[in-house]
Amino acid sequence: MNPLSSLYGLGVRTRNALYDLGITPAHRLRGPVVSIGNLSVGGAGKTPFVLLLGELLKARGIKFDILSRGYGRKTKGVALVDPAGSAGDFGDEPLLLARRLGISVIVGEERYQAGVIAEKKFGPQLHLLDDGFQHRSLARDFDIVLITPEDIRDRLLPAGRLREPLTSLQRADAVVLASAASKDGVPLEGKLVWRARRGIVTGNVVDRPVVFCGIARPRNFVLQLRTAGIEPVAEAFYRDHHAYSEQDIRDLLNLRQRSEANGFVTTEKDAINLGGFLSALEPLAVVPVKMDLSDAANAVDTMIARIAERRRPA
Repeated sequence: MNPLSSLYGLGVRTRNALYDLGITPAHRLRGPVVSIGNLSVGGAGKTPFVLLLGELLKARGIKFDILSRGYGRKTKGVALVDPAGSAGDFGDEPLLLARRLGISVIVGEERYQAGVIAEKKFGPQLHLLDDGFQHRSLARDFDIVLITPEDIRDRLLPAGRLREPLTSLQRADAVVLASAASKDGVPLEGKLVWRARRGIVTGNVVDRPVVFCGIARPRNFVLQLRTAGIEPVAEAFYRDHHAYSEQDIRDLLNLRQRSEANGFVTTEKDAINLGGFLSALEPLAVVPVKMDLSDAANAVDTMIARIAERRRPA
């Protein structure tokens, strides 16, 4: 193993032990907290899963909000996401969640403080903690962790992309096997095991497009397009959460001309990061990501029942 990964792993284990033993305290909100997280750096499908779970909760009439770090924003402190705002103000993923779900999303470096503000404004309703598995300073009532096939084969940072080893799944309540991830090699004893399938909606994509995106695993997006029968003629990839510039737009337009493409295709997150440049790339197809959860009704029933049991007065 890479010696730096060994050192990183020691730090992770030490930090978790301090929380497990109660030496480092976790702050608790009045309302229940459901964390959606993963083990790796990006690309596990957390945002699509939050969207899915949010739709399932809305269908049941359960009031909730979302607490997010607001990664990539240029602002500081706690803020209520304005759906008409920009990625620079709130972060691309919180903005996407607010627009798609039509519910309150609160961003803040410390999610506990974000939750306190949320409860002052909306009361102690259910909180979905986005990308929360490693954010242990906020106590949670139910932990959901997504696992992909890449996670099972991966190594700890900096040699790989894992923020925590697979053994950290002992803290999870439900493990979501996403993208056809196998159970083999995953410690699942005593865990709820859910299966989720991730896909895209490609109804308005032109033939022979240029595909571009700034996401964690861009090749997966290209594969999804090809599976849907769309064959890009050119590709342009940027770092995750990339904020597009005028030079990027010129480069993309030149790429379209050189490749004789008929238009562009990108992700919802990239559309948010394009901001005012969106119209400059027409015709541009913005492809939504969708996620389906096997036996979703039973999964939500089980989650709600466990939360109620854990919050029942002794």
